[in-house]
Amino acid sequence: MFKPVLAVIAAALLLGACETPPPQAAAPPPATTPAPSFMVFFDWDRSNLSPQAMTTLQQAAAAFKSTGAARVTATGHTDTSGPEDYNMALSLRRANTVKDALITLGVPAAAITATGVGEAGLLVQTADGVREPQNRRVEIVVGTGQVSSVFSDPKSYCKALSDKYRQYRGVTQAQSPQATAIYQCEQGNYAAGIPTLEDALIDLKIPLPQPGYRWPGTSYSPS
Repeated sequence: MFKPVLAVIAAALLLGACETPPPQAAAPPPATTPAPSFMVFFDWDRSNLSPQAMTTLQQAAAAFKSTGAARVTATGHTDTSGPEDYNMALSLRRANTVKDALITLGVPAAAITATGVGEAGLLVQTADGVREPQNRRVEIVVGTGQVSSVFSDPKSYCKALSDKYRQYRGVTQAQSPQATAIYQCEQGNYAAGIPTLEDALIDLKIPLPQPGYRWPGTSYSPS
């Protein structure tokens, strides 16, 4: 009596299993092509370009021309030797040297953003006062979609914001939001200091360490 009933139930379950479509595999995410990037290096305490650097810049200029309407960011860096304020200015000189060279190679000046971040975003992590050749560089990114390595270290990024604000605005009032944010950076409270300093630089129309991007790498359009 029970065997026929069980056979019918088993057959029904088997039929239902056969009729249930297998789950479809999730579609893979679309592939993204990183923006072309280049790097040129400098001698210690120098901002002039070597022949090898000029060859690299020729490649960067060719990449710009092949993309049509694109933007170029040139971000200057230094090693940890020398005073911090001097290094901030040196990194900007290096970035401007690269910008001038790109202009001579046919890249429109309006398409290039040059900025210096001093000792922030070290390619090779070192102690203070170390002459590391790979840290003396300018990173060139052609187009959009790739974020500079300044976002790899919140301590260095927060310090770069603080140094840039001091460079353009000098000493701030002790009770100002910017002074408080700088103090937060010095105390290691980066999440509290970074947004305030970014807002202050944006309001002053001063390029951030990675122009066009806020921490932790979110793009924005400066007004």
